[in-house]
Amino acid sequence: MIGKIAQLFKKSEKLVDPIDLSVLRVDVHSHFIPGIDDGAQNIEESLELLREMKAYGYSKVITTPHVMSDYYRNTSETIISGRDKLREAAKEEGIELEIDCAAEYYLDAEFMQKVKSKELLTFGENYVLFELPFLSEPPNLNEVIFEMQLAGYKPVLAHPERYAFWHAQFDKYQQLFDKGVVLQLNINSVTGHYSPDVKNISKKLIEAELIGLLGSDCHHIRHIGLMNHARQFKSLHQLIQSGKLINAKL
Repeated sequence: MIGKIAQLFKKSEKLVDPIDLSVLRVDVHSHFIPGIDDGAQNIEESLELLREMKAYGYSKVITTPHVMSDYYRNTSETIISGRDKLREAAKEEGIELEIDCAAEYYLDAEFMQKVKSKELLTFGENYVLFELPFLSEPPNLNEVIFEMQLAGYKPVLAHPERYAFWHAQFDKYQQLFDKGVVLQLNINSVTGHYSPDVKNISKKLIEAELIGLLGSDCHHIRHIGLMNHARQFKSLHQLIQSGKLINAKL
């Protein structure tokens, strides 16, 4: 037993000095608007998270509540209203952080109609953040991407490293990249927080230079604490120093 424990420590990744996240300037994926999804549940939690993001050196957050037809039935109006209330509360607390919003759209039965009617919340130059089911690749994925681009949107796929159905098909990531889909990695994925497989795929995506955006996907204070740990991983250093990220341009 002692030998096995020693092997685990021996195999543990060597950490380095924490990288400065302020060079990113903008976070593009989070759940800071209180009470509308599985992120912050009240304004006090929201403000605590914003203070921590400011302490990490971010100057802007684009918070992205879930939009799911069968669970989180958020609309552009509810999200924008929530953002405005959060802005006001942050201002009253003296938190000097630019706050904007978009959404994390779930690719469900209603998503295609939202695309065609051009009612999606965007950030930057018409970027749209969307996520997939975790069980299997949607059969209409390529069609949805095409329709998004036809409507003038720039698709951003949230945390592609977390979709286990592609872990043995790494060429799928390259295919998405070649189609013009921006791949957004979660900061905490490099730590193994989601799983060792997710960590390994994250490293492969970074080495292949396929990642265009880095997001916190912050839901609660535990995610904030883990971000500090993530800052010490070589793979995160490699990504931030690669010159491939567009966060700071948003």
